[in-house]
Amino acid sequence: MSTQAVSDAALAAFADALGPDAVLSGDVSSYADPFAPGDAASYAPSAVVLPSNVEDVRAALAVANRFRVPLWTVSTGRNFAYGGAEPRVNGSVVLDLRRMKRIIEIDQTLGHALVEPGVTYYDLHRALGTPRRFWLDPPAAGWGSVIGNTLERGYGTTPYGDHAAQQCGMEVVLANGDIVRTGMGAMSASRDWQVFKSGFGPSYDGMFMQSNFGVVTKLGVWLMPAPEGYMICRYAFAREDDLERVVDTLRPLRMDGTIQSNAVIESAVRWAAGVSTRKDWYDGPGAMPDEAIDAMARKIGIGRWNLRFCLYGPLSLVKARRDIVHARFADIAGATLFEMPYRDASVEPEGGGDRAQVGIPNMEAFNLLNWRGGSGAHVDFSPICAPLGREAATQARMVRERAAQSGFDYYGGFTMGERAMHHIFAAIFDRDDPQQSRAAGTLIETLIREAGAAGYGQYRTHLAFMDLAAAQYDFNDRALMRLSETIKHALDPNGVLSPGKQGIWPAKRTSGGGAP
Repeated sequence: MSTQAVSDAALAAFADALGPDAVLSGDVSSYADPFAPGDAASYAPSAVVLPSNVEDVRAALAVANRFRVPLWTVSTGRNFAYGGAEPRVNGSVVLDLRRMKRIIEIDQTLGHALVEPGVTYYDLHRALGTPRRFWLDPPAAGWGSVIGNTLERGYGTTPYGDHAAQQCGMEVVLANGDIVRTGMGAMSASRDWQVFKSGFGPSYDGMFMQSNFGVVTKLGVWLMPAPEGYMICRYAFAREDDLERVVDTLRPLRMDGTIQSNAVIESAVRWAAGVSTRKDWYDGPGAMPDEAIDAMARKIGIGRWNLRFCLYGPLSLVKARRDIVHARFADIAGATLFEMPYRDASVEPEGGGDRAQVGIPNMEAFNLLNWRGGSGAHVDFSPICAPLGREAATQARMVRERAAQSGFDYYGGFTMGERAMHHIFAAIFDRDDPQQSRAAGTLIETLIREAGAAGYGQYRTHLAFMDLAAAQYDFNDRALMRLSETIKHALDPNGVLSPGKQGIWPAKRTSGGGAP
């Protein structure tokens, strides 16, 4: 498979099949990764195809197979910090699905929606109307695709925060153009596609998440019934070594459902980056020293660790849950509880950063880009962590120390579900500074290797590190990857669909892309 620019003949065939307005060539720099930890040109596409419907997707696949053109599929291409819209193979054609933006159905009785890839969280939120009978669960940045985030197993902060778990039913176009509907959708006359995941026989939905086995063109999502009301709560913990007790106190409260939502534990730097800039507190070389972080935390009124969560339901139930939580955390010296008043579900929070906890998309997460000044960018390190205090403390210490050696502050935190935590660290850098950009990439690569050696795997990573992250899953001589390759070769023998995604390569190609 060539990494050269797509041929004129292939471009002409795409234009004939989809129409000339559906093909972009020449300057496609808007599809470059804006947060590339190195040289974004290493993964530059040569053209873009924008289908408007399923038949256009099938037509694009037919052309790609005929000319052996690699297609890199994106829903809207806004997966920043993980590669954006850029492909793994230089010279690929981006298959951009943003024009497919129909909200096909919203069921206001059973609480589900059926959407196409171009539908954003903002789109779906608006379509739910007011008053909202159902809420969606937005990720940190609400401008992205519902399908795209779900397929990447994104996370939010309401009780429906595990987006992959709230998915029900897919329509998928395979590399040969065949259209498959999963679950109950496999029945032409199905009345239950978005209410029962399994259907009859094997279930394949998970196979199309974080993979390159097909193009998902429709996806069902479950929506959260609007509660009677809610209370947003926050704790501040004064000491760095409080993390272990915070996690061990929080875990049973999440497991037994006392706290219904995903709970977010944030470092002082992560909180401060949402409301200030680094130079407000420290303008020296290297990572912020502890005394500067402590002074910053005191001034802002936060802790070295900060916990956010939301309680939902009738006032009496919310207060009962709040009292249980407060009694548990009272044993941690210096823990300070901040709670907003109980509000009716129709009333929006005052703070923008809390809007996601009541199902309202926002863009507050991008405030972090101002932290170091210049043209802000970040690349993320995203290992999974058991919800055990000692594990969280070990990971946080490992990342903080390695980041400091490279001159980066620990912008990190944990999102706790019922059985696992996502540990997200962002290496924030000025993308106009080549030295900072390279250092960020080197740091993430080092962290992936060291975490893998310690038994911690990534749940998601930037495209530059997909091969490396996949290599850490090495049981039985990479048996899991050999299974993925077997499926890939069977479904996509020409290797045209997103080669290299998650480290899964076609039979005729075992590596690709330029490393930053």
